[in-house]
Amino acid sequence: MKRINHQEGYSVDDACSNGAESFFSRMRRGDLGHHHLIAGIYVVRYAQEAAWREDHRRVGNGDQAEGVVGSAMGLGPSIDFCGYWQRTKAA
Repeated sequence: MKRINHQEGYSVDDACSNGAESFFSRMRRGDLGHHHLIAGIYVVRYAQEAAWREDHRRVGNGDQAEGVVGSAMGLGPSIDFCGYWQRTKAA
């Protein structure tokens, strides 16, 4: 993994890596903290959750809950997580 040397500059041609570095830092902390293990077949879902958390971090808890419940009620069973707790998914 290449890192940007911030002593040389924080951005090049109006592009910077601060957003990406922040996102990956949150993913690493989530892996070590509340998830404990991010399985390979589910990494996209964990990344989507981290992106949602990043995008909605300034929205109130009630509004977040209302949005999540409203979205979940309009969807069917999850293809990825249906049977997850019963260990029917192949690792």
